[in-house]
Amino acid sequence: MQNIAEHMEVIGADGVHVGTVDRVEGNRIKLTKKDSGEGSHKGHHHFIDKGLVAGVEGNKVRLSAKADVAVTMEEEK
Repeated sequence: MQNIAEHMEVIGADGVHVGTVDRVEGNRIKLTKKDSGEGSHKGHHHFIDKGLVAGVEGNKVRLSAKADVAVTMEEEK
């Protein structure tokens, strides 16, 4: 988690964009609001648990789950 920085792209194991890092809060990555989705998901922050992080590659945080699965595991605030 110490290698994860603001504005890094978060991608699924399949390379698909999941979000953009706003900041790290404890054991979770807070995503920017602009990546919050549509409908009831729009306009608030989502969080990714550090347990889903497979690694950091350059300016990207790669998750261990594919993007379509990872978004179902996001926590909302």
